[in-house]
Amino acid sequence: MRKVAVFDVDGTIFRSSLLIELVDTLIAERVFPKSAARIYAKAKIDWLDRRGDYEAYIMAVVRAFTSHIRGMPSDKFLRVSQTVIDIHKHRTYRFTRELVADLRRKNYFLLAISNSPKDILDLFCREYGFDKVYGRMYELDRKGAFTGKVLNAELVADKAKLLDRAIAKENLTLKGSVGVGDTEADIPVLKKVERAICFNPNKKLYQTAQRRGWEIVVERKDMIYKLSA
Repeated sequence: MRKVAVFDVDGTIFRSSLLIELVDTLIAERVFPKSAARIYAKAKIDWLDRRGDYEAYIMAVVRAFTSHIRGMPSDKFLRVSQTVIDIHKHRTYRFTRELVADLRRKNYFLLAISNSPKDILDLFCREYGFDKVYGRMYELDRKGAFTGKVLNAELVADKAKLLDRAIAKENLTLKGSVGVGDTEADIPVLKKVERAICFNPNKKLYQTAQRRGWEIVVERKDMIYKLSA
C-alpha cells in the first residue's frame, strides 16, 4: 500500500487561482464578453484593498465562469486552458513545489483536490507528476459543448470524502500520510493525515492549527517561515 499525500492546489502550490487566471484569459481572448469581469470586479478590489475576503472574490469569479460557460465547445475550453498553463505553470511556491518533488521521489501517491475546473487542473498537475486529480466537472451536451451544469457538486465540495474514496480505489494507506491546505475548507482532510501542513493559512485555519499542533508554514518573498503552533 502506497502512502498518500494530498494537496490543495490554488494558493498552496499555484501562486494564484487557476480559475481566476482562466476566466481572465477567456475574457482577454474574447471567448467571454468583457462584461463578465464586472461580476467580480468589486469583490476583487475589495480583496486587494483588504476590505473584503478572498472567499467573496473567488465565489464572484465562479459566478462569472458558470454564467458564461454554457454553449462553449470543450475543445475551445481546453485550448484556452492550455494557454493558461503554458504561461503560468511555473508560478508556484518553492516550499510546496519542493515538497511535491520530494514525496514523488519517495513513491508517495500524489493526490490533488481542488474546486477549480478539473480539465485545467489535470493540465497543471500533470506538470508536477500527480497521480490523481479531483476537481469540479461540468456537463457536456451531445455536441461536446458545456451545458453550464456542475456534476457531483456535493461530492467535490467534500474533500475528506474524496480522500477516503481515493484511498479505497487506489489501495492507499494513511500511515505516514501528508496533507497540505491553506483554508478552513481543508480542515477535514488535515484531520485525517498524520502530517498536517497549514501553508500560508487564512485566519480560521491558522487558529485551528494552533489548537491542534499542526505545522504552520509561511512563504513570503524569498523566505520560508516555519512557525510553532
